[in-house]
Amino acid sequence: MSDTPSVLFVCVHNAGRSQMAAGLLAHLAGDRVEVRSAGSEPAEAVNPAAVEAMAEVGIDITAERPKVLTPGAVQASDVVITMGCGDACPVFPGKRYLDWKLDDPAGQPVEAVRRVRDDIRARVETLMAELGVAGEDGAQQGR
Repeated sequence: MSDTPSVLFVCVHNAGRSQMAAGLLAHLAGDRVEVRSAGSEPAEAVNPAAVEAMAEVGIDITAERPKVLTPGAVQASDVVITMGCGDACPVFPGKRYLDWKLDDPAGQPVEAVRRVRDDIRARVETLMAELGVAGEDGAQQGR
């Protein structure tokens, strides 16, 4: 792993879970982690309920667009976190793979998406602690 770890979040549509995870990690870690997200079958746009749930915690993901998962994105990442995309993610030796079981926010009201967001935040904080990355306030995450 390089001095700046790289994390790739992958879900099917890259419109909900992976976008929220990427937004949270980028917000909490700043430039101490390189953050990517992608989908095996990208949607046209980010889920509006995910955008709203993230805005509620001060994170703006309105400019994000779903991106297609490429082997290059996986190869360029130290940690690959899948969220319900099955076997669509290519596997390369030397990468750390995690599979986060999370409810799919697609078609869900913002109340349900908030629960998914909060679950993702807890997992992101744990990941940051595992990577030895301090949060924006300088404190170790995952206390």
